[in-house]
Amino acid sequence: MHPFVKVSIAGVAAVAVAAWASLAQAQEIKRTEIKRSDLTGTNMEVIMTVLEAPPGATLPKHFHYGEEAFYVLEGAMTEVPGQAPSARIPATGGINVREVPHAGYKVVGDKPLKLLTVHVVDKGKPLAVNVP
Repeated sequence: MHPFVKVSIAGVAAVAVAAWASLAQAQEIKRTEIKRSDLTGTNMEVIMTVLEAPPGATLPKHFHYGEEAFYVLEGAMTEVPGQAPSARIPATGGINVREVPHAGYKVVGDKPLKLLTVHVVDKGKPLAVNVP
């Protein structure tokens, strides 16, 4: 094989690997814990986080062993499979109740989604349990 062809193939492979790594990084969800504290007089804890989901990231369908309140810091378009995209509007929020599945959507478009979340959950249990 000609040396130029070998170098060209190696170059294409390197670009493909870099693009794949970049895509994988772009889809990572980052959760930064701000504060965690026991809820006085209970076997529960309060966990405050900031969740950042870049375009292309999928937030899996899940539930919590307690309540989750969220506030949209930076809005984005999201899409549930089989449905039209919808906007997550900044300065809006909601509450997800105990053991009821939610999320299961992908961040679409070019803007990341950034949420402030506060969980009041059973101490010692996982923060989130993924469901099909």
